[in-house]
Amino acid sequence: MRGFLIGLVFLMVVVLSVLSIRPGGFRHQLRNVARRLKLALILSGAYLVGSTAIRLAFPNGGGGEVAMIALAAALAIAFLVIGQDRPLDQR
Repeated sequence: MRGFLIGLVFLMVVVLSVLSIRPGGFRHQLRNVARRLKLALILSGAYLVGSTAIRLAFPNGGGGEVAMIALAAALAIAFLVIGQDRPLDQR
């Protein structure tokens, strides 16, 4: 249990140090993290709805499995494209 708690604290320290080193400062990086979390929640909801619809449309067979993989790949690509860092303000 003690090792788990030490690892948890160590993980938080590493995350904070990495976020503060990146350009734009800590506040900018936390905004990016919050935006990506919202995006991940929205895309996971879309996956849940899409996979349910696919399971209802194709209850048996390989077509449903292929469609689920295609849906997951499309949502992953959407996350990579939409979840990029916003450009820093040029002041």
